Amino acid sequence: MFALIVLFLVALGAGALGGLVGTGSSLVLLPILVTMYGPRIAVPIMGIAAVLANVGRVAAWWRQICWRPVLAYAVSGTPAAVIGAHTLLTISQTLVDGVLGVFFLVMVPVRRIVAARQWRVRLWQLTIAGAVVGFLTGLILSTGPLSVPAFTGYGLSGGAFLGSEAASSLVLYTGKMATFGEFGALTGTVVVRGLVIGTALMIGPFLARGMVRRVRPHTYALLIDLVLLAAAGGMFVAVWTQ
Repeated sequence: MFALIVLFLVALGAGALGGLVGTGSSLVLLPILVTMYGPRIAVPIMGIAAVLANVGRVAAWWRQICWRPVLAYAVSGTPAAVIGAHTLLTISQTLVDGVLGVFFLVMVPVRRIVAARQWRVRLWQLTIAGAVVGFLTGLILSTGPLSVPAFTGYGLSGGAFLGSEAASSLVLYTGKMATFGEFGALTGTVVVRGLVIGTALMIGPFLARGMVRRVRPHTYALLIDLVLLAAAGGMFVAVWTQ
């Protein structure tokens, strides 16, 4: 019980972070869950929590969601997430986490180059990104930072970015959890832990709403870079603990 209380408090802070920059909550919780329960249990726990977290973000920014990029991203991302969840049972989790850790580090300078040159992501490119990220979402613990450059490159920021990214992620995670349910990975204990963490993550976005409106574009970009660095660190920690 004490461990669940501690996880709830940590998840509350992680949810506020995710509500501010659109991702990062699962990356904060990732090393803790992997250390406590192992990656095979941490995956469905974070899946349940991620569903609830994205429900909270969608509710917080419902009126600002841009549905065209959401649909373009989710139409390919959902079936890809299902395929990724199936693949998870056969591939080495250590290898995937290590490769993604390096990828997240590389994404920091790449994202800045894209922003400096003002490259724009189009709807058809969002569909391709959805397929790639969707597969990785089903395969590993967290791919939130992968969707950040896609939606910000489309031109979304602030509440529009947060709500749209959350809506698309919600659809992807729903497909992933349905797959885990078919394989019997959603035991009673896993569901309870996921609901506790997810409830805290749902509260976080509402705590961060006032801050989102006051964050300047430069500060917002810096926060995204920090989340990408945290993502890399989280993946390396996961590799170390496996």
